[in-house]
Parts: sequence; structure tokens; C-alpha cells
Amino acid sequence: MVKLFVGNIPHGASDGELQQWVESSGFPVESVEIIRDLLTRRSRRFGFVVLKNETTIKEAIAALSGKKLRGRVLKVNHATPLRTREKGDSWKTATET
Repeated sequence: MVKLFVGNIPHGASDGELQQWVESSGFPVESVEIIRDLLTRRSRRFGFVVLKNETTIKEAIAALSGKKLRGRVLKVNHATPLRTREKGDSWKTATET
């Protein structure tokens, strides 16, 4: 299973629209979830896509990252599991670790 993180998603985009966008590049999708604010239900402008096939992660990222959806350039990366924060941990992005 290949799970992708997709960032910079337009606010009005739906899960189905994101799925069609990925599938239009030749990658069958198992599931899509755009993360939404709990109170407002507005998109937090990122989400996750699980691909059906055992596509190489590099192939999917190369094909999808930098492509546009509704005029916004999306950023696609390998989704990594969240780690729990320990007391005293500083905030770091995935690229800083």
C-alpha cells in the first residue's frame, strides 16, 4: 500500500475531485481523505491518498507533485506516520529531522 500526502489543495476541492485528479495520471486510488477543520468543516488544504497498486512511491511523487488542481500547484510526498510528541520536543517539519 502506498500512502501519499497531498498539500496545497484548493479549499473547495472534494475527495472525489482529488481522486479523479490522481487517477487521471494513471494511478488507481483505494481511498482519499481531505482533512477538514472540526468546527468549520473547511478544508485544511492537505489530505491523504492511498493508491491501490504497489506503485513505487518515487514514481507516484514524480508524476503528481507540481501538477495543478484548480490552478493550485499541489505538493505530493510520501505520507509518514505521526509520531507522538514528548515533553520538551521542539516543533520540526519532516525535512528538518
